[in-house]
Amino acid sequence: MTEGERKLAAIMFTDVVDYTLLSSRNENRALEGLKELRTLLEGVFRKHEGRVIKTMGDGFLVEFASAVRAVNCAVEAQREVDHMNAGRGVDEKMMIRIGVHLGDVVLSEGDVLGDAVNVASRVHALAEPGGICVTRQVYDSVKGKVQAQIVSEGFRRLKNIPSPVEVFRVTEQTGPLGQEEPVELSANRVAILPFTNFSPDPNDGYFADGLTEELISTVSRIRELRVISRSSAMRFKDTTLSKDKVGQELGAGTILEGSVRKAGNRVRITAQLLNVESDAYIWSQIYDRDIADIFGVQGDIAERVAEGLRVELLTKEKQSLGRKSTASPEAYTHYLQGRVYWAERSKDGSAKAVRCFEKAIRLDPRFAQAYSGLADTYAVLADYGWMESTRAGALAKENAMKALAIDESLAEAHASLGLVTVNHFWDFETGEREFRRAIELNPNYAPAYHWYALMLWYSRKYDVAQEMMRHAGELDPASFVLKQTQAVALLGLDKTSRALERLKKLVPEYPQSVALRYWMAIAHLTLGEFREAVEDAEQEVQLDGMSSDSKLDLAYAQAMAGGREEASRLVAEATKADEYVSPVSMALVSLALGKEKEGFDWLKKACEVRDPEYLYFRSIPLFARYWSDPRVLEMERGAGLKV
Repeated sequence: MTEGERKLAAIMFTDVVDYTLLSSRNENRALEGLKELRTLLEGVFRKHEGRVIKTMGDGFLVEFASAVRAVNCAVEAQREVDHMNAGRGVDEKMMIRIGVHLGDVVLSEGDVLGDAVNVASRVHALAEPGGICVTRQVYDSVKGKVQAQIVSEGFRRLKNIPSPVEVFRVTEQTGPLGQEEPVELSANRVAILPFTNFSPDPNDGYFADGLTEELISTVSRIRELRVISRSSAMRFKDTTLSKDKVGQELGAGTILEGSVRKAGNRVRITAQLLNVESDAYIWSQIYDRDIADIFGVQGDIAERVAEGLRVELLTKEKQSLGRKSTASPEAYTHYLQGRVYWAERSKDGSAKAVRCFEKAIRLDPRFAQAYSGLADTYAVLADYGWMESTRAGALAKENAMKALAIDESLAEAHASLGLVTVNHFWDFETGEREFRRAIELNPNYAPAYHWYALMLWYSRKYDVAQEMMRHAGELDPASFVLKQTQAVALLGLDKTSRALERLKKLVPEYPQSVALRYWMAIAHLTLGEFREAVEDAEQEVQLDGMSSDSKLDLAYAQAMAGGREEASRLVAEATKADEYVSPVSMALVSLALGKEKEGFDWLKKACEVRDPEYLYFRSIPLFARYWSDPRVLEMERGAGLKV
C-alpha cells in the first residue's frame, strides 16, 4: 500500500481492561503481565496475517486484508489470553477487549486513517472484558464463514460518528452449529456434593448438611484446587442425575461424595473421591469417630483429596486443615445447625440461625466461626429488610470484628466485615481491604468476590466489577443470586438488552423471585419500554405480598409511564401502612412526579441514614441524570461517598 492510497481493510483495536488500576496496585507485576501479553498477541496477529500499525500504551491497532482473518484472529486471541490467565489471581489477570470494523482506510506516514479506524476505535470499548464486538459490515462479510457465534447487540451511538452503528457480539463456537460439545473438565476443579443423612433421627439431617459446608470450607483452603461453592453444590442434594451430568453442569472434574450416620456423640462418615471423566473412584474411606474428633476427620479428608489429585500441600495449608475451631462438640453441633438455617435465606430461618449461633457462643465464647455466622445472619436480615438496617448493620459489624479478634485468618469474617462496612457504613476503603484479605486467605470463597464486585459496581467501576463477578461465577456456577447479579451488571456496561435477555431466562427457573421482577422493570424503563416495566412491577407487588416498598417501585414505573394519578394513589397506600419505606424509593417517585424539592429532600435523608438502597441509586445508569446535580454531589460529600 503506497502513501495516500485508499483501500478496504478490516481494522482491529485492542486494549487491556483497567490497566491503570492494575498498575496502581502493583506496577512491576502489571508491566511484566503487559510484556507477556504483547508477545502473545503479536504471535497471534502474525499467524492470521495481521499487520500491527502501532501500539498505544496497552493496546494495538492492527490491519487485516479480510474481515474473516480479523474475526478468526480475535477469537483465537481471546482464547489464548484466557489460557494465559488460567491459575492466576484476580490482580494478575490481563483481560482485553477487541473491536473490529470493515471500511475504507488511507495510508498516511506509516499510519492508517479514515472512518474505519474511527469506528473500530469506538466499537472495541463496547466489548465486555474478554469480549469481542464487531460492526454490521464485518458481520455481513463473515456470516457463515467463521466458527463463531455472532449476535446483534442493537444500534449504538458512537462518539464523533454521525449515524448509529449496529454492533454484534462475537463468541467462540466449540462445535458444529446448534451442537454443544462436553465441557473439558479439570480434575483440580472439585465439587463436594451434599452428604447423605443416614442417621436414625431424621432431625439430624442438619448435621450432614452442615458437615458438607464445613468440608467445602476446609478443602477450599488448598490453593491449587478450585472448589465449587456451597450454594451451587447444595442444588444437587438427593439428585438423580448421573455424576457425569453433575460434573458437566458444575464444570467439575472431581466429585467428593459421602454419607453421615450420627447417633448421640458418635458419627460414621463415609467419603469417596470420584474422577468424573473416567467414572472411577480415586479413593474411599470410612471414619468411625466421636464428634469431638470431627475436625480431624475433615482435615484428613482434605489431605486425602489433595493426595488423590497429586496436589502438594504447603506447610501452612497442612496446619490449617485439621485445626480445631472449638473444643465443644455441642457448640459445634449448634453452629452446624445455624449454618443450615442461615442458608435458607428466610425470615424464620434467619431467626433460628441467630439462636443457634448464640447457643454455640454461650457454650464456647472463643468460637470464632459462630461469631462469623452471626455476622452473616445479621447481614441477611438487613439486606432482606427483616430488621432495621442501622441496627442489623451494627450487629453484623460487631460480630465480624469479634470473630477476627479471636481468629484473624478467618476469610469468611473478613468478607462479612467488608460487606457491612460498605453497605451500612459506606466505608469503601475498609471494605476493599477486607475483601482483598478474604480472597488472599481463601481464593475459593465465592461471596468475597461477589461482594467485592458489588462494591466496585457501587463505585461505577463496571468493567472491574464484571471481571470479579465472572470469577465468583466460576466458583458458584449454579447460584441464582450470582446469575442475577451478573445480568444486572450489564446495565452499567450499556448492554441493557442483553441484561434483560439474561433476566428473562431466569424467570422459568425462579418464578417467585421478587428481585428478578424489579430488575426487569428497571431494564425496561432504561429502554423506554414503559408498558412492560409496569407489568413487571405489578408482578413484583403480587410476589412481595403487596409490601410498601414494592408498591413504591410500581408507583415509580407508573409515574415514568405517565400514570401520575395511579402513582400518587400507590404512594398514599404505601405510606399509610405501618412499614418502613426506603427514602430512596420515596425520592424516585417524587422526582418522577415532578416534585423536585421533595425528591431531593428524600435523597438527603437517605444519605443521612446511610440507606443501602442509595448505593443502587448512585450506580444504576437509569438514574445517571441526577449524579452530577450539585445537590447530590454535596450530599455525597457530606456522607463521605466518592467515585
